[in-house]
Amino acid sequence: MTTAEPTCVVHKFGGTSVADADCFRRVAKIVTARPERRRLIVVSAMAGITDQLVNAVHVAGKRDLGYRDIMASVGARHRKTITELLSADDAGRLCEALTRDLAIIEEVLHVTTVLHGYSRNGLELVSGYGEVWSAQILAALLRREDPDVDWLDAREVLTVSRTESGADVMWPESRARADAWIAHRGQLPNTVIITGFVASTEDGLAATLGRNGSDFSASIFGTLFDAQEIHIWTDVDGVMSANPRLVSEAVTLDTLSYEEAIELAYFGAKVIHPSTISTAVERNLPIFIRNTFRPGHPGTRIQAKSAATDQVKGLATIESVALINVEGIGMIGMRGIAQRLFGALRDEGVSVLMISQGSSGNSICFGVAAAQAEQARNTVERAFFAERMHGQIRRVDVTTGCSILAVVGEGMAGKPGVAAKFFTALGKAGISLRAIAQGTSERNISVAVNAADTQRALRAAHAGFYLSKQTISIGLVGAGNIGGTLLRQLSQRLRRLKQDFDIDFRVRAIAGSERMLLSDHPIDLESWREQLSARGEATDLARLAAHVYDDQLPHAVLIDCTASQEVSDLYGTWLERGIHVITPNKRANTSSLEYYQRLRKANRVVGAHYLYETTVGAALPIIETLRDLVQTGDEVVEIEGILSGTLSYLFNSFDGTRSFSSLVAQARELGYTEPDPRDDLSGTDVARKVVILAREIGMTVELGDVALEGLVPEELTQGPVSEFLAALPKYDAHMEERRRAAEAKGEVLRFVGRVGCDGCVSVALRSYPMTHPFARIQLTDNIVLFRTSRYNENPLVVQGPGAGREVTAAGVFADLLRLASYLGASL
Repeated sequence: MTTAEPTCVVHKFGGTSVADADCFRRVAKIVTARPERRRLIVVSAMAGITDQLVNAVHVAGKRDLGYRDIMASVGARHRKTITELLSADDAGRLCEALTRDLAIIEEVLHVTTVLHGYSRNGLELVSGYGEVWSAQILAALLRREDPDVDWLDAREVLTVSRTESGADVMWPESRARADAWIAHRGQLPNTVIITGFVASTEDGLAATLGRNGSDFSASIFGTLFDAQEIHIWTDVDGVMSANPRLVSEAVTLDTLSYEEAIELAYFGAKVIHPSTISTAVERNLPIFIRNTFRPGHPGTRIQAKSAATDQVKGLATIESVALINVEGIGMIGMRGIAQRLFGALRDEGVSVLMISQGSSGNSICFGVAAAQAEQARNTVERAFFAERMHGQIRRVDVTTGCSILAVVGEGMAGKPGVAAKFFTALGKAGISLRAIAQGTSERNISVAVNAADTQRALRAAHAGFYLSKQTISIGLVGAGNIGGTLLRQLSQRLRRLKQDFDIDFRVRAIAGSERMLLSDHPIDLESWREQLSARGEATDLARLAAHVYDDQLPHAVLIDCTASQEVSDLYGTWLERGIHVITPNKRANTSSLEYYQRLRKANRVVGAHYLYETTVGAALPIIETLRDLVQTGDEVVEIEGILSGTLSYLFNSFDGTRSFSSLVAQARELGYTEPDPRDDLSGTDVARKVVILAREIGMTVELGDVALEGLVPEELTQGPVSEFLAALPKYDAHMEERRRAAEAKGEVLRFVGRVGCDGCVSVALRSYPMTHPFARIQLTDNIVLFRTSRYNENPLVVQGPGAGREVTAAGVFADLLRLASYLGASL
């Protein structure tokens, strides 16, 4: 790469860059600030003008005099721009030239109405005038500061032969005319303003280079006038890693190789015309994609070799695609089948976008533009009529509503794991692949997906290659103690997670029992309560789920911090839809066995993760430890645990110095119990946790199968809390008797859940010797003993705080990080 300053540079400005007077002034400022000695400025028509001119021709072809209104609007817009930019004398001269051109166009359009149709000659003549006017305006504006400015009507130099899709450059004729143009002036002026898009045939007829042809013009004139660089000025900072309309995190690429740029241009990166690149390749001209509205940005440099070492440079899509599948056992080993197939499509003018064929040869799948789907099907059926009649080809299927997604990068070649990363990212986002194609150059892997999945697939793949953060859309249901604490913990860590681990957690929905807050952008977690109060709406969990599962984001998770059966009943629907679920709510895993199995199946089949570590021991790794034991082949003999922080506190404190009823009242005052202590004392919460553990090891247990001995007297199960608390002292003597019996044996009371290998699942108050781990716990600790074939004589113990909003929220947060890791984050 040379470091010498170029002496001649081509600058091309698109329609948005010359949209109005202010834009022309901006372009003039950019041009005059350039350091090179000679500048070739290729300009497009003002934004929208070419479309208006083409529309005027079509309207005239229908014998509709409405073309006059269109042309009046075109003329008025140019006159306004001219008078805003130039002095009265200069503006007058340019407006006179404009009037003459408009008169010529009027004659052509009048003839078009008389003939009731238009010709290609007329269309290309009229549609090219926008560039002529832009070039003249800019030249006049620049001439005010520099007299050595001239403008070149490209039709005087650029000679082409017309083709069906555009035009082919006639290089010898064009170079001879370029040399003659320079010779007539003595030398190439310091600044030449050149009309883009337009050319002429060898016979002198007006021609155009096709849509986005001004880019091509820049490359052509860079070759004809021996420029050293080409700068394409547009309204974006450069070539993006993905379409920014679909991927808001798309980044500007610093460099691209010619081949990478051609691949991306083919797949819809509209900032550069493929022909521009192919022409520049011959002279090794670097191409810069720059932003007219941010001239200080370096943009993207396109050159022979990409300077960066990234495996993947960008992703692009082609939408409105149909897949044609030709299938039949008779195709196996049939010679020339591909030649006949694609030859027939070529003869009918059907363009093939991608090809996928199994090695068996039993089928060939190819993609075409949706508009050509039926034409392609009919072509194939005619070409293989005999084979279809004899059953050698069984079917010719058309699948509409597809898109093609391509991942492009020079660095992909020879690098193991690129395809795996691509497909894994799509799989984790729940994207089904319809077809796959990769060439031997290995710089492009293309897949066909359902059109409805286009944006999600693009975003998932983009995030998968770390071109953007690993983004997860989050909805929180239950903004009470645990949910509110979780939001606070998240707010304290979001920036570090994004900075250090490329994880972008976006809380986009928060719901309480009555009101919810939905936002297209991440909710400010410092002020979510105020926002919920000011902008909240009635809670609708169906709308909330649809909002969180946004096509713009590759992954979605719903976090349920309620104890609601109604919410837990929705998990199956969410998981089957592809939404991950995280919860400390025990109700789903202790509902019917049928529902529990439905959740596990959705996790297995759909790939949506269901994480519920906090349903048993808050932040303690109880379920994770149990899974590790089971999955490594250990045989669980027995699980015993103190699984209620409330009951742990009560029996740690029940030492005979105070009555049991007074301890219950104290625990309630300290916030260690539920508002109704019977919810804790009944043992139902522990029973649910025991069922969850039993089901984790494969036991088919229902909640009703648990042998439950609660601590609430039968006669006190009903009625107000106040009456319960007032009546509870009547039973202190019974509880004290049980405590003394245990003490007499050198033991202590503990409320324990048990899962036995004999199929027995129970919850009851038991006594344990002082040497037992259950006797040595701290206040509200939870503790679980796993006795297995490996840990038999010396059981595996998990112990720690098992209750409280902070630790429970932290456990949910840990599950959220675990989900990010499963989805590809590098934690």
